[in-house]
Amino acid sequence: MSIDSHPISHTQEKSFFENGQFILVDKPLHWTSFDVVNKIKHKIRHTFHLKKIKVGHAGTLDPLATGLLIVCTGKMTKTIESFQMMEKVYTGTMILGGTTPTYDSEFQPDKHFPTDHITHEMLYATAMRLTGEIEQVPPIYSAVKVKGQTAYSLARKGKEVELSARKVFIYEFDITEINMPAVTFRVRCSKGTYIRTLADDFGRMCGSGAYLGSLRRESIGSYNVSQARPVGDVVQWIESFQPSEHSVIDN
Repeated sequence: MSIDSHPISHTQEKSFFENGQFILVDKPLHWTSFDVVNKIKHKIRHTFHLKKIKVGHAGTLDPLATGLLIVCTGKMTKTIESFQMMEKVYTGTMILGGTTPTYDSEFQPDKHFPTDHITHEMLYATAMRLTGEIEQVPPIYSAVKVKGQTAYSLARKGKEVELSARKVFIYEFDITEINMPAVTFRVRCSKGTYIRTLADDFGRMCGSGAYLGSLRRESIGSYNVSQARPVGDVVQWIESFQPSEHSVIDN
């Protein structure tokens, strides 16, 4: 939904968010998806003196990823799954020649591999091999649930984590720039795809190693990050609604 205008009347402000809206947010680097949700939820509750309101997001982005995050409020949270089922487009960079425990740059590489044998032709061919239906094992540092706990919480405690492979579909995997050891890419994929795992698999298939240097979600279905706004702009938009007597719940 656009935040460029206020398509509601003075007496509709509270129900505007409770009846359900979705907001396109450009998630900043180092924020978790829940950080964004909590910021927006707190601002709505504080601005309209609401005791509670449902707010959720339609697809997690890792802290080191930026880009489109769809945040739903009120009754719109019931439609989150429909957003999650949509195709996603990502752009980013892979760093060849090393691997990290998280498959991204959160940690320094713990293993190093040769890259002298990797040619441009090999990179393009590997991307083709990883196009179509493939099987992935999610990173152990992920939000996948294991016996009621997230895999990353178990991994950070030093506990052994075993995750099962799952099928995903890679519609497009394009190598857009090569500046070894960095390889820039664009991926269009199905729900449930872990781009960190895709990078790790890519490195192994090249007879080397790889991890994500950067990642940005460009779109979810027909919704594009160019339509999204920074968190600060969303907060200001919510604040700009002046609460009326109809938007106050007495304590």
